[in-house]
Amino acid sequence: MLTKKIQDALNEQILTEAQSSQFYLSMASWAETEGLNGVARFLYQHSDEERMHMLKLVRFVNERGGKAVIPELKQPPKKWESVQSVFKALLDHETNVTAEINNVVEICLDEKDYTTHNFMQWYVSEQIEEEALARTILDKLSLIGNDKGGLYLFDRDLESLHGQESE
Repeated sequence: MLTKKIQDALNEQILTEAQSSQFYLSMASWAETEGLNGVARFLYQHSDEERMHMLKLVRFVNERGGKAVIPELKQPPKKWESVQSVFKALLDHETNVTAEINNVVEICLDEKDYTTHNFMQWYVSEQIEEEALARTILDKLSLIGNDKGGLYLFDRDLESLHGQESE
């Protein structure tokens, strides 16, 4: 059985994951309307992954005897200045998500809830990967600079990367 403090922390994390999904969905829609199909596909996939992270939490809370709360979501931004600004916002967002996950882990330790602590380790590992991927993409975009040909190749590479991941 979950304590109220743990249930509240997990429900906050459900909100965070749901907001992340909406945030990336909005980015994907913007990229698609800008003709950046590879970036859009990458971000649509990322949005789906965040939704799955939320569902995993919902099921965990309910299976442990708690009550998962499906949150109301805020409107995410609708447009960005550039692909670089999208991925900078993505990295900043993932860094904040990492801090929130670490907070849940700390609460688990304080409450001596080792089952939830163990469950949250998957999220800790996932965040390491998410931040590393965002940094790698930002490094590539930095190399490209304002070169439109480079952006075209980057977009095409993201599109082919998406194809490989879904096989």
